[in-house]
Amino acid sequence: MEASVEARLQDLEGRMRRLEAAVAPPKPFPVAPQPAPLPPRPPESPRGPQLDLEELLGGRVLAWVGGAAVVLGVVFFLALAIHRGWIDEPTRVALAFAGSTALFGVGLWLYERQGRTQAALATMAAAIAALYASDTAATALYHLVSPAVGLAVGGVIGLVATIVAVRWESQVVAGIGVVGALLAPVLVDAGTTNASLAFMAIALGSAVGILLWRRWGWLAGLAYVVSLPQLVVWVSASEDAHRLLVLVVLGVFWALYVAGALGYELREPTAKLRVVSTLLLLANAGVTAALCWGVLHDRDPTAAKAWLLAIAAAHVGLGVAVLRSRISGEIGALLVAVGAALAAVGLSVVLSGPALVAGYAAEAVLLSLAARRTAEDRGHIGAGAFLALAIGHVLAFEAPPDALAYGVDSLPTALVGLALAAGACLACAWAFDVWRPVLVGVAAVLGLYAGSVAIVDAAGADQGAQLLLSAFWTVTGLAALVVGLVRDLRPLRLGGLTLLGVAVGKVFVVDLAALESVYRVGSFLALGLLLHAGAFANQRIRTRARS
Repeated sequence: MEASVEARLQDLEGRMRRLEAAVAPPKPFPVAPQPAPLPPRPPESPRGPQLDLEELLGGRVLAWVGGAAVVLGVVFFLALAIHRGWIDEPTRVALAFAGSTALFGVGLWLYERQGRTQAALATMAAAIAALYASDTAATALYHLVSPAVGLAVGGVIGLVATIVAVRWESQVVAGIGVVGALLAPVLVDAGTTNASLAFMAIALGSAVGILLWRRWGWLAGLAYVVSLPQLVVWVSASEDAHRLLVLVVLGVFWALYVAGALGYELREPTAKLRVVSTLLLLANAGVTAALCWGVLHDRDPTAAKAWLLAIAAAHVGLGVAVLRSRISGEIGALLVAVGAALAAVGLSVVLSGPALVAGYAAEAVLLSLAARRTAEDRGHIGAGAFLALAIGHVLAFEAPPDALAYGVDSLPTALVGLALAAGACLACAWAFDVWRPVLVGVAAVLGLYAGSVAIVDAAGADQGAQLLLSAFWTVTGLAALVVGLVRDLRPLRLGGLTLLGVAVGKVFVVDLAALESVYRVGSFLALGLLLHAGAFANQRIRTRARS
């Protein structure tokens, strides 16, 4: 029995071994160790387009130089024909128009048939400039056509130039064609006539149109540099009888330049100031104001001052409008700043005395209110500058510092000027959240200064006046200290202590050296008694506060 059991167990063990051997996975063959994978190669940074010098010289530069050479060739042809007398004036102009028109056709054919090559663009640009030069010569130089007809033809050429430059997206056409058109009156020696200036204005309008559409910032600066000298020469050569015309022309050109700067910003807003727009607006404002002043000052000073203030108001109004538009607020702030600066100059030449202080104060208040309304913190800088001008004018002319020793020429004038400056500080303090304590302090100092000047001037500017002045400062400082303690106003307490310190310094330095014995004794006694009273009040009030 036992043997049979053992035999059966052995048989089961054998079967289990065979079964495990049948279902076990085969042993893998030995494999050679594999090398570690290489780290992935970082992607290569894309390279920008490589400059092809041969393509630049052989395609673009040759085309540009060729276009400029064609324009100059047409101009030299007209000049040489005039000098040699080869052909009469109508024939010269007809040949120039014919050649320019043919060149225009060649440019169209090249562009449409041969593709958008630099040669086609340069040919079209040269044709536009040559057409403009021919029209200018026919109208302003030879007087073969009436100014109305010549200007109409010039307008058509300018319109064609604008359409071509915009449609073809060609800076070459804009550069050579429009700038060549701007230089046409100079190249054909048309002089400083009204017609030549009108042709230049049409070309400038074409440049502004291209600038607004294609947003080529360089065109604004180039057009300004090319056109401004011609405008200045024309204004310098203008006669007295054309004064109103000169002002109208200056207004038109000012508007064109502003349209170029602001239109560019309107088409492509940016959070920061662009160099071209900034320089154009600054130069335009300064040059326009200077030219208007030069035209009117010797002939009608009142009108010159009025125009200067009108230009300032135009810049400020335009700046406020820009701040409410989609144009960058930087441009609006710049226009307001330029207008404020022109206003400061205008007020200085229009007004004097307290009236000028009132003008500066009003500018400061207006700028501070505008800055508060538009949330433009930089407007406070302009307001602070006008406050400084108002206070500086009062301290330099109406109530200079030596008034504390000798009085003033006119006490009412000095008091009005100081009151205006102090009032402006208080008005601006309402708009200045950060600088409010400082402005209130400045207003208080101006009020104290006004009282001091009034005491010295009314007392006759003698030693008795200095005694009264020392007493006034001490009493005022003591009053400020007491009120500051009672009301728990730390700035008022500090101001009172500061004024008491100034009074002590004056008594020990100025009064001790300058006053006679009787006044010196009175000054020291008054100071000592008042300081004792201040110390007593300080201790009593602080003791009550602690208890």
